[in-house]
Amino acid sequence: MDIDVHDVEQRVGTGPLPPGTTVDELLQLAYEHAGRHREGAVADYIPILAAADPEAFGLCVVDVDGVVHEHGDTRIRFSIQSISKAFVYALVVEQLGHQRVLDVVGVNNTGLAFNSVVAIELNDGHPMNPMVNAGAIATTALMPGRSSADQWSAVRNGLSRFAGRDLEIDDEVYRSESGTNHRNRAIAQLLESYGRIERDPADVVDVYTRQCALAVDARDLAVMGATLADGGVNPITGDQVVSAETCRDTLAVLASNGLYESSGEWLFEIGLPGKSGVAGGLVTVAPGKAGVGAYAPRLDAAGNSVRGQIATAYLSRALGLNIFASAARQSTRISATTAERSGS
Repeated sequence: MDIDVHDVEQRVGTGPLPPGTTVDELLQLAYEHAGRHREGAVADYIPILAAADPEAFGLCVVDVDGVVHEHGDTRIRFSIQSISKAFVYALVVEQLGHQRVLDVVGVNNTGLAFNSVVAIELNDGHPMNPMVNAGAIATTALMPGRSSADQWSAVRNGLSRFAGRDLEIDDEVYRSESGTNHRNRAIAQLLESYGRIERDPADVVDVYTRQCALAVDARDLAVMGATLADGGVNPITGDQVVSAETCRDTLAVLASNGLYESSGEWLFEIGLPGKSGVAGGLVTVAPGKAGVGAYAPRLDAAGNSVRGQIATAYLSRALGLNIFASAARQSTRISATTAERSGS
């Protein structure tokens, strides 16, 4: 369905976070609340990820004014993994436009595992959305560049601008993933057979594997999230990384697809766009307010950080971040009732 409303002015309704000391106090409480949980398991299907410390836990909030609030292990580096999908998608939309990427990649949830091959076949070769592996590979293939080296340079530079510092690849993670990414190679070849990617599938998967192996920390994720929260402006560097329109597209996709098959439950409980990665990272965006970055390697069955989800849920409620939450305007209601009773 073509919903043509892009000529209508986009109005934005936002409000500030509470004072900084309140944020710091609530961040510590969220950290302590989530830290009691030890459910889940560290990912091991990529061998190097199994070496992560299951007790590591960092939590960071960066607001749109560039103020950083952090607690715990916020400077431990880990591979960005699937969280890269959100930011590569934003970079590609910025270059190619809303409609082109929508036509090729889509935005609808598959309801299946993030690395499903069946989902492609069930949908006549359509990858469905950019937050599952098929859609992310198709998105990476769209990145402008005459060669795969040009594409990789554009990806790394773009994600570095989101983070506000130069991101480097974790070579050990890259080698480990390159030796085990058989399913992603099969997905790329299947997409090629359906005409969904026009570049060499092996080259596309290599760029995708590299982007997933970029090393970040929880603070980086919070800055990246805050950039999406502030209409594409990095609040630390002041760099306009992408447009506000691109941020809107990206956050809409994250809201519906960011946590794989549990995205509906996530949106119902937390009420914010977010994206997880199997190394234990989690980024959440409160539009117009802040980005939240978390690192905790124990994952649930869907591949999402357990402590990260619990801490983010706490902050969503405590800081009033849920985009669906509202309160009755009692004064207006009382005035209207009084007017009715007086007959005016």
